[in-house]
Amino acid sequence: MEPIFTNDAIVFGILMISLGFVFYTENIKTGFWAKFYKIVPGLFMAYFIPAIFTTFRVIAPEWEIENTTGEVVQQKSQLYYVASRFLLPAALVLMTLSIDLKAIFNLGSKALIMFFTGTIGIIIGGPIAILLISIFSPETVGGADFDAVWRGLSTLAGSWIGGGANQTAMLEIYQYNPSKYGGMVIVDIVVANVWMAILLIGIGKKDKIDKWLKADTSAIEELKEKVITFSKKVQKNPSLTDYMIMLAIAFGTVGFGHFASKYLSAFFADFVGSIDSQTWRNIFSFLGSGFFWLISISTIVAIILSYTKAKNYEGAGASKIGSIFIYILVATIGMKMDLNQALENPGLMIIGFVWMTIHAGLLILVAKIIKAPYFFLAVGSQANVGGAASAPIVAQAFHPSLATVGVLLAVFGYAIGTIGAIACTILMELASTL
Repeated sequence: MEPIFTNDAIVFGILMISLGFVFYTENIKTGFWAKFYKIVPGLFMAYFIPAIFTTFRVIAPEWEIENTTGEVVQQKSQLYYVASRFLLPAALVLMTLSIDLKAIFNLGSKALIMFFTGTIGIIIGGPIAILLISIFSPETVGGADFDAVWRGLSTLAGSWIGGGANQTAMLEIYQYNPSKYGGMVIVDIVVANVWMAILLIGIGKKDKIDKWLKADTSAIEELKEKVITFSKKVQKNPSLTDYMIMLAIAFGTVGFGHFASKYLSAFFADFVGSIDSQTWRNIFSFLGSGFFWLISISTIVAIILSYTKAKNYEGAGASKIGSIFIYILVATIGMKMDLNQALENPGLMIIGFVWMTIHAGLLILVAKIIKAPYFFLAVGSQANVGGAASAPIVAQAFHPSLATVGVLLAVFGYAIGTIGAIACTILMELASTL
């Protein structure tokens, strides 16, 4: 159904008003809003309000219209594309300028342990979900040949361990019926976004969660303190020149990232295509993704810049500008969430939510055992399920200096996404035959 507003300029205005409302009410220190934001984080509201607008068809990420010849044509908002391809890499540059890479590595092994725990949770969650649902509703996890549900679920495994490129690779490997693939995409969007919403709510309770986990957050606090101390040391009243130079650094890097990613993705797509083994071609398919190279190049350039005088622009508010871009991205992600879609295929949705519950449960169990902070749990999960678009969002919610941790883990997720998804699919196929 066509939404009320289809013009991206109008929709962007609505999203910005939503963000302005959130920031205004979040800074009211007394009364209802003060109590409200003690329970619900502002970042969650920045995500949830656009989702409400989409649910009631005020705005929409995509819709169908009938043209003059009677043909149904798909229309799509470009706001998420602009936010993820322009503002996200720019934000990563601005928030990474002041990063202390050595301090990030000093965070220790728990970040990687939680990341791999999230990966294992996805790998085993799929087959367990199939086994559980088959007890109550065998037809939900059935299907034959290319209509087999396990084939469709393989695309979720690709998306939730790696990202879009891995998801496409799994569709090509297992040849799920394209006419039914849209249902899997809806499950992917709804379940992943609901889980992200839960993680964002948890950030507001991170101190209580860390206390329950008996977590040692000293390394994280030390990293945050280093950035805060450095920021205060170089703090200045920014001039127009400062703002222009910061934007030049950010978007100049983004421009270079787009330029280089075009050639690198084409080169590696040809290289991967020349590999004789179909299995290995699919495993390395993510190297042909322009988005993968865009995020990787932007992050690498930003890390290099962090060893130059450019890092002093943190004192002029570089990470604050980056945070603005991140909040706009959050709003466009929220816009993709239509709560009505959760009702379209309840059987598949149940599989998805059971699957994600297993993923979450394993993360909580391991975090409790190794006393890992909630930061590692949340970012480790989103580096798998959300990828490079949302892992930095969750990471920077703890502190802008931590956004790079989310990116590095998410990029690693792309690398192992297809391998992990294949392992998961083999288990799901076995579960479907039991």
